[in-house]
Amino acid sequence: MSWNFELVAGPYGGTTEGPVWDGEALLFTHIPANRILRYDSKTGETTEYFTDTRRTNGLCFDAQGNLYGCQSGERRIVRFEKDRSTTTSLPHQLEGEQHNNPNDLAVDKQGRVWFTDPFNASAGDQDLDHMSVLRLDPKGNDQWELTRATFDVSRPNGVLISRDQKTLYVAQSDYSPGQPRQLRAYPINDDGSLGDFVTLHTFGIDHLGVQRGVDGMTLDAEGNIVVCAGWEQSGPGPMIYVFAPTGRILETHALRVDRPTNCCFGDPDMKTLYVTTGGGHLFRARTDRTGWIMWP
Repeated sequence: MSWNFELVAGPYGGTTEGPVWDGEALLFTHIPANRILRYDSKTGETTEYFTDTRRTNGLCFDAQGNLYGCQSGERRIVRFEKDRSTTTSLPHQLEGEQHNNPNDLAVDKQGRVWFTDPFNASAGDQDLDHMSVLRLDPKGNDQWELTRATFDVSRPNGVLISRDQKTLYVAQSDYSPGQPRQLRAYPINDDGSLGDFVTLHTFGIDHLGVQRGVDGMTLDAEGNIVVCAGWEQSGPGPMIYVFAPTGRILETHALRVDRPTNCCFGDPDMKTLYVTTGGGHLFRARTDRTGWIMWP
């Protein structure tokens, strides 16, 4: 089945990101405008859901329906409350140093928040000497502990947890000379540490240049990984890939605009894939796959 992508919101100019299904509508971030937007698939209307988000990028619900976001502009993870307030007390220092610019996140069934922490040169000085996946562990009474989870990525991007909670998928998205662009799978140990990764896919270099690797990703009900990748300047172009957990490419679906950034399934039957882009679009396509999310 080919997926026909329909533009349902935008383009707004500047990047849209972080799509999540809230059970009734689709939330997504418009990063340069510092807002979260809400697309109602029943009415076709898009409204402003949250303002002053400080360049929030990725969004994720936990198992209780709390909405967490990567507040890149303030270099921290925050929780967007239902009363439209923002909880900003989650730790944002690692071993006494301000961490970088959170990009994407995933919350597991234990309530641990895993997030990628690349650095944006426009954000000032970089205090840490690394860009890694970090993890926030809940300690009760809204107290958290921040630890470093990876020691072998140079620039992480998208992050995702498998349905069985045993694997952390990480996009290694470094465009520096000699660095790979890979989709990696890390086994999650019982104590929360990560084992040695397996490379599921490597995006190479062709006669036009460096291929753009994985940005954001989501899961279907069978545990397959649906990812946004590619750009017009090299490789097969902007594309939605469906990877089996083994790394086998099951499907590819071309997108008609450049740089898809993130995706999620939504609608009552969870068969519609929503996609955001670097140009500020929100697309959707009816698929033959059923998405899986932890909440609702």
